[in-house]
Amino acid sequence: MDYLDWVQWPAMLITVLAAWLIGSQSPRRRVSGFICFIFSNVLWVIWGYHTQAYALIVLQFCLCAMNLRGFSKNVHSAT
Repeated sequence: MDYLDWVQWPAMLITVLAAWLIGSQSPRRRVSGFICFIFSNVLWVIWGYHTQAYALIVLQFCLCAMNLRGFSKNVHSAT
């Protein structure tokens, strides 16, 4: 098994952690959640490129744009 096949597991775990953090009442945790989501987007793109899952890559770029928007809307309330 290629080592890049294992990238999907940390990507999945970070995505789940991000979703949990986004649901927090704390602005700081929500910002951390968006950072985790962006990191998971990068990991999913790496894995998607490795497996030639091009629709997944396009999806991750779209989701990353939304995560950047959420980050920017929440970073001001966290400081």
